[in-house]
Amino acid sequence: MAMKRALSVDNILNKKFHPLGFEGAWKESLGKPDKGFSAIIWGASSQGKTSFALQFAKYLTRFGRVLYNSLEEAASFTMQKALQDHQMETCGRRFLLLERESWNEVMKRMQSHKSPQFLIIDSVQYTGISTKEYKELKEYMQQKRKGLIFISHAQGKEPKGALANFIRYDVDIKIPVRGYRAFPEGRLNGGGNFFDIWPEKSAKIWAEIQ
Repeated sequence: MAMKRALSVDNILNKKFHPLGFEGAWKESLGKPDKGFSAIIWGASSQGKTSFALQFAKYLTRFGRVLYNSLEEAASFTMQKALQDHQMETCGRRFLLLERESWNEVMKRMQSHKSPQFLIIDSVQYTGISTKEYKELKEYMQQKRKGLIFISHAQGKEPKGALANFIRYDVDIKIPVRGYRAFPEGRLNGGGNFFDIWPEKSAKIWAEIQ
């Protein structure tokens, strides 16, 4: 197998990237991620991770279509309520929900002509995939300059399970969620501020903690 060509500093400096034009609180928190960014959102139950994921998905529809594979809740009453709470109907066909679609089917969708720009998978623990399968999807998404976001349960303050932990260290943006606040870290290209998911709730919770 032929050895890959080493890159010079000029090669890297002249490489073109495609940062997303985030503004306001999103820019202050997540900076300007590249179009083909990868991320993981994790948190304990009832801390706000699904609400954050839906708010993020809604914002991303400004930049392209978003596909949300709901492996855990599917089209349940709780998911319906969450969609209503965040007025996701205003996204129209730019936000699409899948009901527990298999990994192979999702791969086929993303490899199809005019597939969505962003894929959200909820959650890691319900995928049933290997590290190898995860890496194959991530590499494909990067090649196509498409955004990939995983949602994960938490064990203590960390993502739950070996795969979720692997993804955490591999992706560009890591987003732990606690007390209705998201705390982005990693390769942010600016940003770094926490993001209030529900300002009234988070203010009360963090005032009590502090």
